[in-house]
Amino acid sequence: MGCEELQAWAFARVVDRVLQRREFASGVEGKPVLPGFFGGTERHSLAIDYAMRPLFAYLRTSVVPTSVYAASEDWGSTETGLPDRITRAGAELAALMTARPAPPKPDPYENPVPFEDLLSAGSR
Repeated sequence: MGCEELQAWAFARVVDRVLQRREFASGVEGKPVLPGFFGGTERHSLAIDYAMRPLFAYLRTSVVPTSVYAASEDWGSTETGLPDRITRAGAELAALMTARPAPPKPDPYENPVPFEDLLSAGSR
């Protein structure tokens, strides 16, 4: 198995785990998201646009336009533009969070099951 196949397999496993947890998937709908990752080379930054953004779109999140990826050469260097990307993405996330209120959560006690129905279900 080559490096690309191994990365695709690992990503598919992560997506599978995320989608199996329904409470996670339903909890992120409509929430602002700032994709941020680190590691490897600059080529790995493509994973954000070609793998993570579609996943966030599927989960119906609101993704900021600027994502942050820090490659190995970004650490300890001030000439890579990483601090500027972080500042810009943070400002976009803050603007998105203040402009878009959180969706209302349904009240679980709004439509209770009548007590008679609960009693009749147990006698069957």
